[in-house]
Amino acid sequence: MLKYVIAIYLRLSIDDKKVESMSIESQRQLLRKFAADLPIDNIEIVEYVDNGYSGTNFERPAVQELLDDVRAMKINCIIVKDFSRFGRNSIEVGYFTQQVFPLFNVRFISVSDGYDSDDHKGDTGGMEVAFKYLVNEYYSRDLSVKVKSAKHLKMKSGEMKSGIYCYGYMRGENGEMVVDHNVAENVVLIFKMYSEGYSISAIIKELADRQILTPNQYKVQNGKKYDVSNCKRWHRSKILRMLDDEQYLGTFVMGKSTVVDVGCTQMIRKDESEWYKHPNHHEAIISQELFDKVQARRVKKDYKGRVYHQYPLKGKVVCGHCGHTLHRFDHLKPIYKCDYFSKYDKTEPCYDLGILEEELHTVIYDIISKQAEVIFNTSSIGTVSASTLQAEQQIEIQAQLDTYKREKQNLYEKLMGKEITTVEYQVMKKAFDEKIAYAQQQLERCCKQIEENTLAAKTNSEVKKLAKEVLKENTLSQSLADRLIDKVYVYPNKRIEIVWKVQDFCTVQAAI
Repeated sequence: MLKYVIAIYLRLSIDDKKVESMSIESQRQLLRKFAADLPIDNIEIVEYVDNGYSGTNFERPAVQELLDDVRAMKINCIIVKDFSRFGRNSIEVGYFTQQVFPLFNVRFISVSDGYDSDDHKGDTGGMEVAFKYLVNEYYSRDLSVKVKSAKHLKMKSGEMKSGIYCYGYMRGENGEMVVDHNVAENVVLIFKMYSEGYSISAIIKELADRQILTPNQYKVQNGKKYDVSNCKRWHRSKILRMLDDEQYLGTFVMGKSTVVDVGCTQMIRKDESEWYKHPNHHEAIISQELFDKVQARRVKKDYKGRVYHQYPLKGKVVCGHCGHTLHRFDHLKPIYKCDYFSKYDKTEPCYDLGILEEELHTVIYDIISKQAEVIFNTSSIGTVSASTLQAEQQIEIQAQLDTYKREKQNLYEKLMGKEITTVEYQVMKKAFDEKIAYAQQQLERCCKQIEENTLAAKTNSEVKKLAKEVLKENTLSQSLADRLIDKVYVYPNKRIEIVWKVQDFCTVQAAI
């Protein structure tokens, strides 16, 4: 007998931790007891826990794992303490409870709300459920507005203490921003060199020659966790941001960006007029005179009307060793080179790594054209045959299901006509219910397979059409590169690896 899998979903946000009844353990005890009391045999309870996550969006690891298992048809029933545990966005919660879960025949129960989807088949749960969705969402929005208002008041008064400090500063007692004398002199060096006319490249070279750690490397040295595989040298963008940062003057700057909407993680940069600035907030590292001298040289360029040259692999050619985009030098014979380490560290495997654009285009087009020939000449009869077979099976299963339902109805009529006893009816009804349930599962699987075959056939047709277009070309065009290629990795031994946008043009490696 198949197990009936019940998923209990537990969520606790940071604010919820103040309420004992909301704790993960209290939710666990409530939901496990409820699941155990359900009149269902052979159940298996699995837990999905998001601890410290907001319910305003579904970007939570456990809920995503739960939804993946639902799509894989591993779950029969989901139980939550209340709708707000599952989510506070009314549209998204409604979409899953009314559209997704019924599609996969998953029962959804909200204990505190007294909601069971089995009691609302064919409807949405009525105004009461819809109202609870909205209450949860507006509670979250109202709370977000209040928290944001409190933060903005603290920013305005200068009382807000940030946990993030720019390079050259660190956290002092009670969260104050104090000078980190271990690296403050590096900040002064960067400002002085720039004010004296040195280029950003020259400053980066000087920092490398002095073996000065990058900001992220310095954080790692002080016990913080960062991926420094791509931070072996100073970035131009980092230095330019430092040169514009008024915090080195002792001015506290906050509120540079904000989220797009409640529950959204996307940030947008605010206009500088909306920033909160508090002069003389902390000890300065750079004098006003030096800062002004740097700003006088930091003339912001106007890029309006600038012509940007396009070429097929723009932004797509990447160093296979360090992971940085190769720079295209527009010589008589254009060449892609990795200049991340080329000026600073001759010991790196990708030092002076380069490949002619014409040579790279030729190799890539050769791979694309050969792959296109294979795809164009491959028959898709197997997919069509499979779809036809599945369609025939669907008709047979549906007919069988209809027969079971008619026989079950006839059984009820026999009971009413006293042709069979109640005990006989219950035994035979249970047998028919099991047959109907099994047939419905078979029908769902069959429908899903037909959808997958239909999608595969459509994809096959589109890929073949694309392959035909490839064969019409005789070189790597902008159109082909945009439609087919995601990345081209070039390695020190001139081996290349292509990552395709179209799945059927599978990852290919080649040596030049």
